[in-house]
Amino acid sequence: MDHRAPTGDPMLTARFTPPAVPELLVHRSELLGRLAAGAGGPLTLINGPAGSGKTVLTAHWAADRRAQRPPMWLTVEPDDAPGAFWAYVLEALHRGGVTLPSEVGRPTRAEGVTRSFLVRLADGLAGSPQPAVLVLDQFDTAQPPATAEALDFVLRHAAGGLRIVLTSRSDPLLPLHRYRAAGEIVEIRHADLRFTHEDAEALLGEHRLDISQAGIRRLMERTEGWAAGVRLCALAMQRSADPEAFLRQFAADRTTIAGYLLTEVLDAQPPPTQDLLLRVCVTDRVHPDLADALTGRDDGARTLAGLARDNAFLEQIDASAWYRLHPLFAEVLRAHLRQRCPGLEPRLHGRAARWLARTGRLTEAVLQGAAAGDWPFAAAQLVDNLALGRLLTGLEADQLGRAFAGMPPGTAGAAPALVAGACRLAAQDLSGCEAALRRADAALTDSCGPAAHLGRAFLGVLAGRAAGDLTATERAAGDADRLLGELPPPLLAERPELRALLAAHLGAAELGAGHLDRAETTLTAAVAACGPPGAEHPGTQDAGTQDAGTQDAGTQDAGTQDAGTEYPLCDALGSLALVALLQGRLRRATDHARACLAVAERSALQPGRRAGVDHLVLAGVAVEQDDLAAARCHLDLAAAATGLRPDPATTARAAVIGARIALAEGDGDAALAALRAVAPERLSDRAVAELAVAESAVHLARGDAEAALRVLDAPAADGPELAVARARALLALGRGPAAAQALAGVPEAGEDGVAAPVRAHASLLRAQLAEADGDLAQARRRLAEALALARPEELRRMFVESGPWVRRILDRDPQSARLNAWLTPAAPVRTARAPRADGQPPVVEPLTAREVEVLCKAAEMLSTEEIAAELFLSANTVKTHLKSIYRKLCVTRRSDAVHRAQDLGML
Repeated sequence: MDHRAPTGDPMLTARFTPPAVPELLVHRSELLGRLAAGAGGPLTLINGPAGSGKTVLTAHWAADRRAQRPPMWLTVEPDDAPGAFWAYVLEALHRGGVTLPSEVGRPTRAEGVTRSFLVRLADGLAGSPQPAVLVLDQFDTAQPPATAEALDFVLRHAAGGLRIVLTSRSDPLLPLHRYRAAGEIVEIRHADLRFTHEDAEALLGEHRLDISQAGIRRLMERTEGWAAGVRLCALAMQRSADPEAFLRQFAADRTTIAGYLLTEVLDAQPPPTQDLLLRVCVTDRVHPDLADALTGRDDGARTLAGLARDNAFLEQIDASAWYRLHPLFAEVLRAHLRQRCPGLEPRLHGRAARWLARTGRLTEAVLQGAAAGDWPFAAAQLVDNLALGRLLTGLEADQLGRAFAGMPPGTAGAAPALVAGACRLAAQDLSGCEAALRRADAALTDSCGPAAHLGRAFLGVLAGRAAGDLTATERAAGDADRLLGELPPPLLAERPELRALLAAHLGAAELGAGHLDRAETTLTAAVAACGPPGAEHPGTQDAGTQDAGTQDAGTQDAGTQDAGTEYPLCDALGSLALVALLQGRLRRATDHARACLAVAERSALQPGRRAGVDHLVLAGVAVEQDDLAAARCHLDLAAAATGLRPDPATTARAAVIGARIALAEGDGDAALAALRAVAPERLSDRAVAELAVAESAVHLARGDAEAALRVLDAPAADGPELAVARARALLALGRGPAAAQALAGVPEAGEDGVAAPVRAHASLLRAQLAEADGDLAQARRRLAEALALARPEELRRMFVESGPWVRRILDRDPQSARLNAWLTPAAPVRTARAPRADGQPPVVEPLTAREVEVLCKAAEMLSTEEIAAELFLSANTVKTHLKSIYRKLCVTRRSDAVHRAQDLGML
C-alpha cells in the first residue's frame, strides 16, 4: 500500500499521534463522559476558542485504553487540499487497524477526489465489523467547503461504520442542523469547556499552590474560566514569591497570556480585522455601528459576526446586536494599542462617548468621556440629563464615582463643579461638597439652563440633610420643586429617582429635626414616587388596618418600583421605620424595616450603598420587646453597613439602642461610652432629650439616682419622655410626692400626642407609687392600664427594668397573670429567635417556605445551579434566597447556614 500523500511527500507521523496529556491535569469526568457517549453516535463536536482545552480533553479521552478499539487521531492542517485530507484520513484508518477493501483505492490528486471514491469508502466502512472512531483535531472553517461536504456524505452513508469527533475553534461547514434534528450529534461548547471554581482549585492544587478561596474567585473573574488562562496563571504563580499578591496585581499584558493571545488570536486575523479589534477594545461592549464609528469603515457587522462565529474571544451578548471581548483579550489589546498607536486611545474613547450619547446610552457615554479625559463633556452628560443622582444611588454609582476620581480638582465649569460636589457627598466629605458647591454657584448663570440649576438645588437638599440643617434643606427643596416645573415632562419621566431622592432626603431632614408627623408625610410621598401611580409598596399600608388573613407588609412584592429608585425607596422605608419606632408603633416600624430589607435583597443593593437603618430599627424593636440576642445581632448588622452618613436622629437612636443593650448585658461603662460618643451640636432638642433619658437610665442601673436626676436638667426642651425619666429618678431617691408631681404633666392613657411606650411607662410608675403607698387596688388598676398600653406592641423591657414588684402584684391575681402571659416570651419554635447556648446570634427573622426549600437543597451539597434546576428557579433567584438566609441566620457561609439550621431544628 502506498503511504505517501498525493503530492508524493511522505505522511507526517506527528499528525496521527494524539498530543501528550499534560502531567498536571484536571480530571473533568462529566465532560469525558459526554465525549464517550457522543462517540457512540455519528458526530461529536467540541467547539471553543484557542486555549479552551478542546484538544487536551479529547487527548485525555483518547488515552483511555479501556475501549475495545481506541479512537484514531488526525490533526488537520488548514492548508490541506481535499485530496490530501482524504489521503491522511485513509492513513489514519489504516494505522488504527481498519481494513478497507482494496477497491476503495486512494486519492491520486491533491486538489480533490471523485464521488466514486467517496461511495467506495462509505461502502467499505459500512462493511467494517466494528465502527471506526476518528478524531479530526482542529477541523475549522479554513477547510475547503468540498472537504466538509465530502465528510458529511461519507458519514451519512457509512451506516454507522464511521464515527467522527471534531475539535474546532469555529463551526465546521457541516449541516449541523440536520444532525441536531436527528439527535445524532453531541456538542461540547465553550460554555461547557470553561473551568469551574472547583476545576481551578483542583488545577492549582496539582501545581502545589495553596490559594485562598477569595484568590481563586479573583482568578475566575479575570479569566472567566478560560482554561489556558488559568493554566498560564498557575505556572506564573509557581514562579512568584507571593502567589496571592500575583493574583491581586495580575496584569494580563505583562504575562505570557499576552503573547499567547496576540499570537494565537490577533495575528491570526487579516490586517483590517486586527485594526477593528484594536479600536473596539476601548469599550466594554461594541455594536456594529459603534465599530464603524471607531474604524471609519462600514464592515463592522460582518467582521464582528465572523469573529464571534470563529470563537476569536469575542461573543454576542444574549442574541442582541451587541458583542463583548473577553476581558483578558481586551486588556491585552489595549496595551498593544498604546504601544502600536500612541495617543489614539483617548481619541477613540471620545469618539465612542459621542456615539453612545447620541444613541441614548448615558452611563456608557459618561464613562467613555471620562476615559477620554473630556471632563466637561462627561459631567455635562450627567447634569443635562438630570442624572447627578446616579453618582449617589443605583447599581452604577460606584463605577461612575471611580470614573470621576481622576477629574482634576477645580476643573472649570458649572457641570464639573456639580459632579465634584456629588462625588464628595457620596464619599461623605461634607466640607469638600460645600466647597464644590461654592464653585458651582460662581459658575452658574442664567444661560446654564434649568437642568444645571436643578442639579444645584438637588445637591443642596442632600447636603442640607447631611449637615442636619433643616432650613437649608427646605430652601433647596423649594428651589428644586420650582425648577422641576420648568423641565420637559418626558425628561422627568426618565428620571423617576429624582423626585424620590428629593422627598426621601427632605423627609429624613425633618425626622432629624424631630418633626415626626411632617417627616412621615414626606417619606410616604417618597415611597409613592418610587413606582407608577397606584402601585402599592411594601410596608406602606397601615399596619393597623391589616387583618390576620392579609399578607405581611414586609413580605409583599417589592418589584413594582421603577428602575433606579432602589436606594431612595430603601432610604425612605428605613426613615419611615425610624419614625414609627420613635412614635412607639413597633409593629409598623417592623413592617417598614422588613420591607426595606426585602427591597434591598430583591434589588441586589450592595451593603455599601445602605445606611443600615432597617437593622437599627429592628434592633430597637427587639430591645423594647426584651429580645436582647436579636437586638445585638441587628445592631451589629447595622454597624456593619457603610452607606451614607446616618442622620442625627439615626445617630442618636443607634447610641440609645446600643446603650440599652450594653446595660442589659451588665456593662454600664460601655453604655455610657456609647451615649457620650454622640456629638450634640447637630442634634435636635428631641434627640438631645432622648440621649439624656438613656443616660439617666444607666445611672439608675448603677445605683446613682442623683446623677440620674442631674443629667435630665441638661436638655433645653421638656416633654413627657423627660417627665417620666425624672419621675423614675425621683422615685429611686424615695421622693414619691415629687415623682407624682413630675408625672402630673404626662397625659393619661387614651389621650393623643404622646407615644404609647411613654404613656405605658408613666402608668407603670404611677402603679409603683401606689404600691409603695400601700394602695394595692390603685396599683393593680394602674398596672393593668400600663399592661393594656404595652400589650399591642409587646413592650416587655420596661417591665423587666422596673423590678420584681410587677411580678409580685401579678402573682397575687392568677387571672391577671394568665391574661398577661405575653410578658414572658414563648419557648423557641422551629423558626423562632432561639438563643444559642454557645452565645452565637439567633434567627432574627423566620425563614420563608421557599428559603427552607433552598436551605434543604444546600444541605444536600447541591451547587447553586443544581438547586436552581431542582426548584425550577434561576440561579440569581437562588443566590438572592441564600443571601436572605445568611442574614436571617446571622451567618456568612452556606455550610454555617446549614449547621445553624440543623442546630435550631429547622432541618
